[in-house]
Amino acid sequence: MNTGFKFALTPDERQFFESVVRRRKAAALVVRRANALLLLDDGLGPVEIAKLLYLDEETIRVWQRRFAAEGRALLEMKGYKPREGHLSRQQEAALRTYLAAHPLRSTNEVRDYIGQTYGQEFSRSGAIKLMARLGFVYRKPAPLPAVADAAAQEKFIRDYETLLNALPPDEGVLFADAVHPEYQSRPAYGWFLKDSRPALKTTSGRQRLNLHGALNLEDFTFRFVQEEKINAVTTRRLLAKIEAAYPSKRVIHVFADNARYHHARVLQPWLAAPERRVKLHFLPSYAPHLNPIERLWGVMHEHVTHNRHYPDFGKFADAILRFFRTTLPRNWQTFRDTVTDNFRVVTHNNHQLIQW
Repeated sequence: MNTGFKFALTPDERQFFESVVRRRKAAALVVRRANALLLLDDGLGPVEIAKLLYLDEETIRVWQRRFAAEGRALLEMKGYKPREGHLSRQQEAALRTYLAAHPLRSTNEVRDYIGQTYGQEFSRSGAIKLMARLGFVYRKPAPLPAVADAAAQEKFIRDYETLLNALPPDEGVLFADAVHPEYQSRPAYGWFLKDSRPALKTTSGRQRLNLHGALNLEDFTFRFVQEEKINAVTTRRLLAKIEAAYPSKRVIHVFADNARYHHARVLQPWLAAPERRVKLHFLPSYAPHLNPIERLWGVMHEHVTHNRHYPDFGKFADAILRFFRTTLPRNWQTFRDTVTDNFRVVTHNNHQLIQW
């Protein structure tokens, strides 16, 4: 041991060179250079290191001088691509803390921030690996209502469960809503061959199919009306259709959102008639997640519109109507695990709200 020989790596440099010698694909001479620098840092002299690595003493001294002048660039040789951007553990911890509080939108933004803050360059793939190592995933934020009244949602759920638990045989419960699928191709994720270039034909129209429907979670019966426009008239038609479908029910509880046509003045006399068996209940504002029929719309799109092209609006409309008239009643036991009244309270408290 040559204790009089002075050479020292910083902790960050030592970590870097240790990673180089452990790399399976690193060139042999690059590994020797890294080994030599680590041994110098351990306190060995050029003579001792030359013997250990089967090199000459002058080669070790040349590497030492070049490292003093070039730093990590010493490893840059023809045929070898040095490890891209490197951050110390402390820098990675600081980066993780910053990005957790200030999410960035793209890999390029991450690379730019690292370059400006730490002076390190990462390739796109290197930045992706770094982000994964730090515990980040690339995904969309969940949309939340700007006004989320947790207390109102909790009250709705309590009242609904109370109603359901005490529901007599001559009463029923349905959930109503309107859906307006637009005649548009809807690209969706799927498994494709790696070298393929999947594409979906687009449509040029903007026509919509307007449906006002009601779903019974007990037997998955779905009744609806179709019109050019959803309004108080279609609401009355739908509610009348529901009453006709359940002649033995003394009361039919229908849960709906706060759309204007559900509160329309022209609808009130009909609802207030003594023979009326339909009773409307309204969801809390900005709480579509409390209406199971919203989940049915999602199932419909998954089976009918995602990654499908229809040459004209008529075929598009026929496919949707066929889903509700044929596919849904035949396969309702498959869908019932997705379309449920397993409600949850949406609150801003358990989410990280972001704003770019």
